[in-house]
Amino acid sequence: MKSNYFLYFILFCGILLFAQPVKSADLSLQEAEKFALEQGNNLLSFFAEKDIETKYQKLDNMFINYVDLDYIGKFVVGKYWRQMTPEQRTQYMGLFKRYSINVYKGFPLTFENRLSFDITGSRSEKKDVFVTANIKYQQNQHGEPMQFVVEFRMHKVKDAIKITDIKIGESSLILSYRNKFYEMIKIADEEMEWFLEDFELLTVSAEKQYAL
Repeated sequence: MKSNYFLYFILFCGILLFAQPVKSADLSLQEAEKFALEQGNNLLSFFAEKDIETKYQKLDNMFINYVDLDYIGKFVVGKYWRQMTPEQRTQYMGLFKRYSINVYKGFPLTFENRLSFDITGSRSEKKDVFVTANIKYQQNQHGEPMQFVVEFRMHKVKDAIKITDIKIGESSLILSYRNKFYEMIKIADEEMEWFLEDFELLTVSAEKQYAL
């Protein structure tokens, strides 16, 4: 469970690091790394927000605007997307977006200035860009910090960079999501209507659990 929470936390690190609209298609890797470092400073002040409602409003807005939920939502149901009717697809995407902006709220996003990071590299592959970062979390004053090497995958949608995946080691966020959704569909005997009913119950439960 802790590893899942950390994945959601890292997702929001990615949003704040890379969520700036890009004006030029010729953005260099060096420019992207420099920008990511600058936005990291905003990340530290963001987590220092004292008012929890304000904090989550900002997170929700960034999640909706700068994570490619359309791409991720289709990917995590894979082949079953083709089995849905247009009406079911609309219902599913609405539920997926509602669900996605609630599950991260189970993680306490307060780090008391114990969080730091360094951008360690970047590479391009077809239309995707991968940026790696070394993230450190100092749990207490005397112990060694926890360190995680994270790779952010992103692509460009019109004039904006959007996150499509995050990897910690060999653990991919969207592959973890796909495993979860495939299991839900399997439990529903691959009946999309039953799956959507179960997914709606799960989404409503998450909204109630993490309501401010």
